Amino acid sequence: MSSQPREPGAGNAGPGDAGSGNAGPDSYGPDSSGPARSGPGPRQPGPGEQLFEQLLASAHAAAPMELPALAQRFADAVGLDRIDVYLVDIQQRCLVPLAAGPDPLTVDTTVAGSAYRAHALRVEELAQGRIVAWLPLIDGAERLGVIGATASVIDVALLRRCRMLASVLAMTITSKRASSDSFARRTRSETMQLPAEMLRAFLPPRTIGNSHVISTAVLEPAYEIGGDAFDHSLTPSTLHVAILDAMGHNLASGLTTAVAMAGCRNARRAEATLTELVDTVQHALAGWLPEQFCTGILAQLHLASGLLRWCNCGHPPPLLIRDHRVLDRALERPAQPPMGTPALLADVEWEVHEEALQPGDRVLMYTDGVTELRTGGGAEFGLERFTDSIIRATAAGEPAPEALRQLIHSILDRQDNQLRDDATLLLLEWRPPGTR
Repeated sequence: MSSQPREPGAGNAGPGDAGSGNAGPDSYGPDSSGPARSGPGPRQPGPGEQLFEQLLASAHAAAPMELPALAQRFADAVGLDRIDVYLVDIQQRCLVPLAAGPDPLTVDTTVAGSAYRAHALRVEELAQGRIVAWLPLIDGAERLGVIGATASVIDVALLRRCRMLASVLAMTITSKRASSDSFARRTRSETMQLPAEMLRAFLPPRTIGNSHVISTAVLEPAYEIGGDAFDHSLTPSTLHVAILDAMGHNLASGLTTAVAMAGCRNARRAEATLTELVDTVQHALAGWLPEQFCTGILAQLHLASGLLRWCNCGHPPPLLIRDHRVLDRALERPAQPPMGTPALLADVEWEVHEEALQPGDRVLMYTDGVTELRTGGGAEFGLERFTDSIIRATAAGEPAPEALRQLIHSILDRQDNQLRDDATLLLLEWRPPGTR
């Protein structure tokens, strides 16, 4: 099997083939119809460069649900049997095919799921001497799904081209999902309730990060959230995070959280200080929704030093995880009122708390819907059981996004996937270069 790109009806493209680079978005492989050049003229693009150029052009032009066909044309060009594209569902339990035909794959029990969980290549042997190389679809730090490349043999060069495809597909999916309902439809297994639909429209990517830090979050019940939300954003020097919990569990709760998120972002983008940011949210809620209030933690992590600064507005205190242990009351500070009319009437001066993190530290923020769950016997789940669940989820040394996925699933499984209140978790990890 050749790992060089091929044109339909043409033989293998050799390393010396020079093309015009004008292949249309529905074709792959070098166009060798141009006139031969002599002498030391400008360097001509090789087959790999042409393939990459054509892939990018096709990805830009493709509609969302044309991506499986684009991937298959790429497979034909490089000598693969097929390439299948899977997206993870909204609860991160199943990998759902982007094209009709293949069955969904479970994240926890399949080789494809292992590639998703580990952020790494996995190889699966099939019948008739075929193999599948499963590669994660990751845009920045956010896991989107996997691709499966099937062939009889996959060499290093071919695997490199599959990684190139996975990178282009991940960026393409991220750029197109905001303007299309196709991806949302494929990744949902239930009808989204209106408050949840509204809040999810405001949410940032589930995971963001760089070489210094990663922040990842989950919300449940996935299709019925009412007043919980999270936000996170990176600047060159700082990670900004927020976790919010509005009073109630209805559309008014969702509106309250939406206003709080808008106020938070508006102040943050104006380079407000942390206390100014909280004041902006508070005045917005008191002015527009005077009968509503919202608890929350708004925090900033300085990337170079690891200094964590936060305001706690009537919310459960964050938890500090160090060396796979939850440090007792390490980030507990005196409570202040929720944001909104109550705090405005009390004329609160917001306190900024500080804690110097150590490399590898994780900070977990959560809403009270987690600890106020009821066990099968009717007892409250409580902070102690929650802490035990955190320790089990982090003990295996999984990356932060996977540890959080396992944590929320362990909580949901205790409740038969039925929650009475919103449960939101946000986990950040400070990991400066040279410490891993």
